[in-house]
Amino acid sequence: MQSKIRVLLADDHAVVRKGLRFLLEGEPGVQVVGEASDGREAVRLAEELKPTVVVMDVGMPQLNGIEAAAQIVKQNPQVNVIILSVHSDESYVLRALSAGAKGYLLKDSAEEDLVRAVKVAAQGKPFFSPAISEKLLDDYMRYLQQRGLKDSYELLTDREKEILQLLAEGKTNKEVAALLNLSPYTVETHRTHIMQKLNLHNTAEIVLYAVRKGIIR
Repeated sequence: MQSKIRVLLADDHAVVRKGLRFLLEGEPGVQVVGEASDGREAVRLAEELKPTVVVMDVGMPQLNGIEAAAQIVKQNPQVNVIILSVHSDESYVLRALSAGAKGYLLKDSAEEDLVRAVKVAAQGKPFFSPAISEKLLDDYMRYLQQRGLKDSYELLTDREKEILQLLAEGKTNKEVAALLNLSPYTVETHRTHIMQKLNLHNTAEIVLYAVRKGIIR
């Protein structure tokens, strides 16, 4: 029997937590194990309750949601954090990814997307509100047009495109190597080439690029 997805809700508004709990508790296989009303409490409860997924509001008192997410992931790498936000700006998304968050969910789409986001994040895969993916792509295409640049994606080899997707899905070099029957050294070499060709500097930027391109959703 598959174990339930254990969810910790973190939002400073009781009415929001109540709404999130209502959406999740009607879903088989999902269990809300706790609630936090500030960032420090969220970090403490994540350590204590060991949830599968933490749904974290970005604007938390005492310790903001992104900093709290970073602490949770550092202390418990197996915990998957979804940032809940009203902001669709790329800077917020990048900060969330850099903190180790697995997903970014807009509050106005939580009713439609929360359950799916929790189930996807529970598998260690990234999830973004569809509106985020669309906005990031629009902003990226506008950026390229304004500077007379071309997207470098087509410069990637088929193998590099394959590895880019797997890395963006959250797999480690070792996991990619095992999947593709390559050595970890070869995967690292491909990763370096990908980042050079696309002008990316870290894993968060790899994920963001993949979302922009619709490689992951």
